[in-house]
Amino acid sequence: MATSNQNNSQMPNEHLHELFVDELKDILGAEKQLVVGLKKMSKATQSEELRQAFNEHLTQTEGQIERLKEVFQSLGKAARGKKCKAMEGLLKEADEIIESFEGDRALDAALISAAQKVEHYEIASYGCLVTYAKLMEHTEAEQLLQQTLDEEKQTDVLLTEIAMSGVNESAS
Repeated sequence: MATSNQNNSQMPNEHLHELFVDELKDILGAEKQLVVGLKKMSKATQSEELRQAFNEHLTQTEGQIERLKEVFQSLGKAARGKKCKAMEGLLKEADEIIESFEGDRALDAALISAAQKVEHYEIASYGCLVTYAKLMEHTEAEQLLQQTLDEEKQTDVLLTEIAMSGVNESAS
């Protein structure tokens, strides 16, 4: 009696590989959307320190997009993103914050909150991608994605430091 596995020509981890590529497309789309969002948040902030942090992360995000293109190349795939609905929602929320708090002392605290939600989404996404790359032994992709994950975590810490250094207090 033959088992179905004998006729199965799928490579090991094929489903995980499909998920990995789909998630790469999603995060590439998310990073491209974030470039636009960071420009808006930078323009809206009242704090020079926060503006500088947004601008630095904008530059970093552009580098992360290039790194994602390298990951696609390492897999022999075209670097094509797809619209990330999660990032779209997070950035829509940031736009609403800008409209609702424009000129208000709480604007910068609200922008930090919106930016940290974005960072936490990115940290979760890149954390999964690093794990998938590791499981499939895509060493180059794993290293590139880990570098981005580390940057996202650093940005989250920086935003917390800016909030704690007075932005939250000045909002009260």
